[in-house]
Amino acid sequence: MVELGIDTFGDISRDDTGALKPAHQVLRDVVEEAVVADQAGVDFIGLGEHHRSDFAISAPEIVLATIAGRTSRIRLGTAVTVLSTDDPVRAFQRFSTLNAVSNGRAEAIVGRGSFTESYPLFGFELEDYDQLFEERLDLFAKLTRQEEVTWAGQTRSPLTRARVQPPLGPEGLTLWVGVGGSPESVVRVVRHDLQLMLAIIGGDPRRFAPYVDLYQRACQQLGKPLRPVGVHSPGFVAATDELAREIAWPAYQEMFGRIGRERGWPPTTKERFIDEVEHGSLYIGSPETVAKKIAATVRDLGLQRFDMKYTTGPIPHGRLVEGLALYGEKVIPRVRELLG
Repeated sequence: MVELGIDTFGDISRDDTGALKPAHQVLRDVVEEAVVADQAGVDFIGLGEHHRSDFAISAPEIVLATIAGRTSRIRLGTAVTVLSTDDPVRAFQRFSTLNAVSNGRAEAIVGRGSFTESYPLFGFELEDYDQLFEERLDLFAKLTRQEEVTWAGQTRSPLTRARVQPPLGPEGLTLWVGVGGSPESVVRVVRHDLQLMLAIIGGDPRRFAPYVDLYQRACQQLGKPLRPVGVHSPGFVAATDELAREIAWPAYQEMFGRIGRERGWPPTTKERFIDEVEHGSLYIGSPETVAKKIAATVRDLGLQRFDMKYTTGPIPHGRLVEGLALYGEKVIPRVRELLG
């Protein structure tokens, strides 16, 4: 049965007056949103790590630990942990602690991230981008599988028969790698025998089918077992298609307009937004519309997991809560019905 989750970066939202909320209130809102998702039957919540003023979450495991104390069933993870600029030992300790306090509900989705603010913030060089991630993923994967680890590399001090506390329980830790769409990244996931999470944030999701095929062929060639494949894509649910678009478009325009100016992208247009909703990777609409689109993506790519990023820009907290309830109570059952 396909698993259906949600993701958020803790996008800074607006209050009832239209003013941007302070980050500390957004973090409390994220906890409340997770409680709603847990009660509505959502399988997983992932919190993305960022270090910039438009996203509130920089320490996701702390927020997840708070959520663990307010929920009973939803699984808790990151989307993603920027492992390139983190220490794998400390990251492992945070996840093993979260796994303990949540009764085994923790998962890790690690990646390189789509922003670079963490490099100067933590004293790393962008020229070491590839080596940092390769070595730290190698060490982190070993820590999740071995009680005693010996490791050496060039980006941190070596370990000799190290036992890191607290250890994982017998259930271990599910580990995914977030991939933006390079063949080398897909093969890396296979080499480390991990689970593949494709971040699809634009265009027809079917264009990622070759990456799923590459993953399967690489598993066969390298003698690795096939593991679950997932997709992370943005979306928003409201009572009707028209209302969902009306709420989502201004926030989408604001966020992508800001990021686009930073990166030299062309202006964000309403026409492009509608095209992404109708033909691309924006899962925005009524429960029936979103369910049909998710089911089609799951079927087309042969997925075992779909996570919808339910925040894209400053959508008000109240609207997010309404959308999450619809996602859990109406979208998820309908997706599973459509998939048989």
